[in-house]
Amino acid sequence: MCKILLSIKPEHVKNIMDGKKIFEFRKVDCKRDVSHIMIYSTYPVMKVVGKASVKRKLVCSPDEMWEKTHGGAGIDHEFFNKYYEGHEKAIAFELENVEAFDQPVSLKEYGIRQAPQSFMYMAN
Repeated sequence: MCKILLSIKPEHVKNIMDGKKIFEFRKVDCKRDVSHIMIYSTYPVMKVVGKASVKRKLVCSPDEMWEKTHGGAGIDHEFFNKYYEGHEKAIAFELENVEAFDQPVSLKEYGIRQAPQSFMYMAN
């Protein structure tokens, strides 16, 4: 099991922290089993703002994914469809034990120069 850093837009981070978004969607799958996610809020925040445990990872078609996750997607169906347009496979991490940091942390403090496009593995 490993920990990854995910780059997430601030509006989605807010929905994760508020509990409205319990699924984080991705187009690219991790090769390793992920147990924890560090949440990096993109511009204008540009800091690691929290973390979450991964309850489970789902991999299926976009249509099947929407059926399984729409209740906790934190996004509307139109946004979801546009995100997965042209993709046959959808990946989602179901999040639990979401924790917002009191003080956001810079990437530099983790020894990271720049935020990943999608995700990056982190040392435990």
